[in-house]
Formats: sequence, structure tokens, C-alpha cells
Amino acid sequence: MYNFLWCKHKKHTLSQLKFLFTFTMSVQLISVTQAIDKDGWTPEDLIAYMARVSNPENQLYWETYPKLLSYLIKHGHWSPFEMVHMTVQIETSRAIAHQLIRHRSFSFQEFSQRYSDVHALDQSLAGVVQARGQHPQARQGSLDNVPEEKAEWFAQSVKDMKDQCFKLYKDALQAGIAREQARMVLPESCRTRLYMTGSARSWMHYLDARLSSDTQTEHRLLAQEIRKIFKEQFPTLDDCLFGFPFASSS
Repeated sequence: MYNFLWCKHKKHTLSQLKFLFTFTMSVQLISVTQAIDKDGWTPEDLIAYMARVSNPENQLYWETYPKLLSYLIKHGHWSPFEMVHMTVQIETSRAIAHQLIRHRSFSFQEFSQRYSDVHALDQSLAGVVQARGQHPQARQGSLDNVPEEKAEWFAQSVKDMKDQCFKLYKDALQAGIAREQARMVLPESCRTRLYMTGSARSWMHYLDARLSSDTQTEHRLLAQEIRKIFKEQFPTLDDCLFGFPFASSS
């Protein structure tokens, strides 16, 4: 079993945070737009093909499509990137899910706590929360500067709170309280699952925003995992937009 008090340590490397990520969050590709009866066409091929709608004789000229996509991005011609969509499944905390749904160009389907018992998802690590201090200037920022003693206190307190909340939740359900009311006692760290669907344009905007260093650490790690999937499906777009390796996304 994962050691909850790992979170007490004062300093965390990016690799350690990614280790933590693998236990508390997950991302996987569900679908991406594919052409019908066009064997071997990639999602980027589709974008280039439809971008050349006004130049029919060159629609199948694949050799120059990377240059075309780069040109479209550089000059802000975004509509062709709205023609191809990607869906990913995400498991994360309810707190991070709230941040995700602020990206309003996406469509979402999320696990319903009214319809199902939250234990349909693995809640064993719902209390894994890293102790970070409030940033003195950034109201939405934090610093990894919490003394070990306070971090250990916070970790144990969060675990105790999580255990009490889930016990009350379970007791309420057994007493006949409706799921939609019993869920009110659950912590923001409660695990949820959602499907997130957006166009290539939306994903580019999302990654540009959420790979930023001022994004909450847990969300930035999530965005890095999504970027790996995006890069597999849209390698040219990734190179045009970012041009840096995953490890530098900090």
C-alpha cells in the first residue's frame, strides 16, 4: 500500500511528483477523429486536407502539410483545427475537475455522485494531498516551503478528515439518506472520472494555458500526461506550439 505520509517530505522533485501522480490521477485516450475509407490518414492529414478546401488540386499533397499547419498556427488561422476532435478519460480529484470544466469549449461527461456510490471508483488515495505554503504574491499560487513538522501534521490531519468523511458518507447511505445529500460531506480530494472532448484547437489552447508554471502543480502534471497523448496524435502541432521536451514542462 502506498505510504500516505510520503507527502510530508519538504522537497519534491518533478520525478517524485510524477510518481505521486501515477497513484492519484490517470489519463487515457478514448477516441480521435478518423477519416472514413482513408487508410493511413492521420488526424493531422485530415486537418490539412480540409484546410485546403479552396485548393482542390493540392488537397492530397501530403509532403507540405507540416509546413501548412505551421503557417496556419503562425498566422492565426484556427478554424481548420476545429475539424478534428480528441476525447480523453481522466481520473483526478473533484478539485482539479472543477478547474477542467472551466475550459468551456470542451464537452464533458463526469461520474455522477447522485447516481452512484462514490466507492464505485477507488477512493483509497483520496486523502493524498501535498502540503504547500501560500505564495506571498500570487493569490492562486503555492510554494513548496512547508516545514516537515507542519507537513506531517497536515498529512495526518487530512487523512483523519478523509476517513471521517467517508465513514459518515457510508453511514448516511446505510441509514437511507439519498446519495445526492450524503455526498455533501465528501472532501474535494474525492476521486472522480470524466471524459473530456475537444477540437485540436481547444486542446492547443488548454495545453498552452495549463502547462504554464503558474498552474496548480497537480493540474500541470495532469496536463503533461495529456500532452503526451496529444503529441502522439498531433506531432506536428505539438512541435509547432511547444518545441520543448516533457521534462521541461514545469
